[in-house]
Amino acid sequence: MFRLISVAGRAALQTGEHWHDLATLTSDPSLADPMAAVARHHELHALHEAAADATPDGLVADVTLGVCVPRPQKVFAIGLNYGRHAAESGMELPPAPLTFTKFPSCLVGPTADIELSGPAVDWEVELVVVIGTGGRHISEDDAWSHVAGLTLGQDISDRPVQLTGKPPQFSLGKSFDTFGPLGPALVSVDQFPDPDDIGLWCDVAGERMQDARTNDLIFDVRRLVSYLSSICTLVPGDLIFTGTPDGVGAARGRFLADGELLVSGAEVIGELHNRCITPAAS
Repeated sequence: MFRLISVAGRAALQTGEHWHDLATLTSDPSLADPMAAVARHHELHALHEAAADATPDGLVADVTLGVCVPRPQKVFAIGLNYGRHAAESGMELPPAPLTFTKFPSCLVGPTADIELSGPAVDWEVELVVVIGTGGRHISEDDAWSHVAGLTLGQDISDRPVQLTGKPPQFSLGKSFDTFGPLGPALVSVDQFPDPDDIGLWCDVAGERMQDARTNDLIFDVRRLVSYLSSICTLVPGDLIFTGTPDGVGAARGRFLADGELLVSGAEVIGELHNRCITPAAS
């Protein structure tokens, strides 16, 4: 088991309250790159055990964590993957995973500010799958063996931009800079009692907005990995935002406001704490 984090742009393993720089721990400079660490995810289990006997580099509480998977080649996102969210959106359930993309440039760390792009910016807490072993035409039975681990994300959405035109094209409305908080850690699958049943939640300004479990996914992780790999060759570091449960702002007529704190959480993984700000006019 392991928890992979990013400290000052470098890959690190978290052990309890401490962190260990991965390149220093292994005397392998290439493992300073979090993307290299993801691709070598099978090695991280033994390295996590070795870290227990090594001197840590510091306390996690004393550093600002960065994006644990900073440069994915592809970022898939799945729409309407919880039945109650489809219902609150007034949309039919999709016959296959409804897939769009978030551009990697939107990704930010677990405590980064979210820059509001307008008056109707929404929250969407999501479990995020990180591919560790690439492949094409991956079977559902083999899907979990291709997953390096799981992390947590927010699919922040500018609803007017997302829904412009008929049919709308989601990707730009989901890809403003800072619209992809991710983290706080990439957690190996073996740390979850049941990786198909993980609790998620989202609070806005102290009010619980979303509270669900991933066992309610319409298309589960196995299905998503298999489906996406039937179309695109998956590579290490690819991300899959698996969809959000009900409770989004658009269904409530309430959106993110300047100064509000968005807290997103998942069992075992931890929490994102992102302050919403209105950027100064340029």
